[in-house]
Amino acid sequence: MQQRPLHKFSILSVPLSCSVVVVGGGPAGLMAAEVLSAAGVDVHLFDAMPSVGRKFLLAGIGGLNLTHAEPLTLFQTRFRERAADCGRWLKALSPQDVRDWAAGLGIATFVGTSQRVFPTDMKAAPLLRAWLQRLRHPQGGVPVTFHMRHRWDGRCHPQEDAGAPGHRLCFQGPQGEQWVHTRAVLLALGGGSWARLGSDGAWQPWLAARGLGLSPLRPANCGFDVAVGSRPGWSTWLEQQMAGTPLKGVVLSWPNLQGDTITRKGECVLTRHGLEGSLVYAASADLREVIARDGQVTVHLDLRPDWTLDRVLALLQRPRGGRSLAKVLRGGVGLAPVHVALLHEVLSREELAQPGRLATAIKALPLTLVRPRPLDEAISSAGGVRLEALDDGLMVREWPGVFCAGEMLDWEAPTGGYLLTACLASGRVAGEGVLRYLSA
Repeated sequence: MQQRPLHKFSILSVPLSCSVVVVGGGPAGLMAAEVLSAAGVDVHLFDAMPSVGRKFLLAGIGGLNLTHAEPLTLFQTRFRERAADCGRWLKALSPQDVRDWAAGLGIATFVGTSQRVFPTDMKAAPLLRAWLQRLRHPQGGVPVTFHMRHRWDGRCHPQEDAGAPGHRLCFQGPQGEQWVHTRAVLLALGGGSWARLGSDGAWQPWLAARGLGLSPLRPANCGFDVAVGSRPGWSTWLEQQMAGTPLKGVVLSWPNLQGDTITRKGECVLTRHGLEGSLVYAASADLREVIARDGQVTVHLDLRPDWTLDRVLALLQRPRGGRSLAKVLRGGVGLAPVHVALLHEVLSREELAQPGRLATAIKALPLTLVRPRPLDEAISSAGGVRLEALDDGLMVREWPGVFCAGEMLDWEAPTGGYLLTACLASGRVAGEGVLRYLSA
C-alpha cells in the first residue's frame, strides 16, 4: 500500500525551543510571522484549527474587501476613540502599503465605485495561498514553521534558558500535551465572533488572571433585534414573507451617545429578528452604546431619499381612482414590496389612511432596536486587551516578551476594509516590536 505523504504542517512529538512563538493564524499573526521571518528569526506559528486564515477566507465570500482608498486622514477617523492608536499602526502599514504588499504576492487590486479596494478576481483564497507560499519558502530570511491543530491552553510560564529570559507555553495537540520554550510570544488570538472558525475568546480568563486590563468582548458590525410597539420582533407574516429581503438605496438616521444624529445612505437587510447589513454595521457601535445606556434606540429609515416630503405628500393626496393603497405606493411613489410591508408593519390602519402621517413615515419610518445580535453572529468584536496595557510595540508592559495583535485588542472599526487593514498593520507593529525586544 502506498504511504500517504506527510502533512505539509508539522505535528510536534518532542519538546521544542525556538526564538518566537506566534499563537494564532489570522491576518495579524501571519503578518507578524512574515516580519519576523524576513528578519531571519526562527518563528513557529501555532493555531487550533486545521488550517490558517479561516475567517479571512470567510470574509472573502462575495469579494475580499482588502482595504479602502479614501484619504488616510479620513480613514483614521473610522476607528473612533482609538483613531490615534490605530493611526500609529497605519504609519507602519498604510492602506496603500496593503495594496503594494498584495501586489508583491502577485495579487493585483482595483478601487471600486465605493472606494473599497478588492483583488481583481475578488477572491481571498489566491492571496492566502500566495502568502503561505512566501512564508514557507521565503526568498530571504527563514521559513515559518506551522503547527496546526495545536490549541494553547493558557499556560505560559517564565523560564531562564542559558541566562536568557523566555517563556514556556503549553499546547494541546494531536499527540497530547506539548511544551514549547521561546524567547518571545506573540498572541494573535482573534476576538469572540465566529467561534467555529477559531475566534472563541477563550483567552480572556487566562489573560485576566495575569492581571491584564481587558474590556468585555461585545458584538461589532452586527445585526439588531427589533421591537414593534410592545411586541418583540416582527409579525409572523413579515418574518415569513420578507426575511432576507434587501432594503436598497435607503437612508438610515440614528443617534449617538452625544445626542447627535448621523445619517448615511446604503443597503441593509430585513432579517427574521430585525435588521443587519452594511448600513446597519456602520451604525452598530453607536446603536450598541445607546442601547446599553437606554435599553433601546429608535432609528429612522428614509424609504424614498430622492423625493422630498412635499412631493410624497402631494402624490398621496391625489385621488386614487379606484387603485389600492399598495398600488399607489408601489406604482406612484416607487416603493418596493418590502417597503410597503414595513409601512403596514409599523403604522396602524388609521395612520395608513392619513396622507400626512403616511408621507412622514415614508421619509422617516421609526424602528425600535432593542439589542444587538449575539457575539458569535457578529462580523467582529469590540473590546479585548486594553491598549493602555501595551507599549508602542504592542508588548504587555507588565509581561515582558509577550505581545498582542489583531482583533483581540480593544479597538473596532466598520466593515469596508478598515478591519482587515488595521489587523494587518497591528501584526506588523507587533512583529517589529518583537524584533526590537530580541535585539535589546
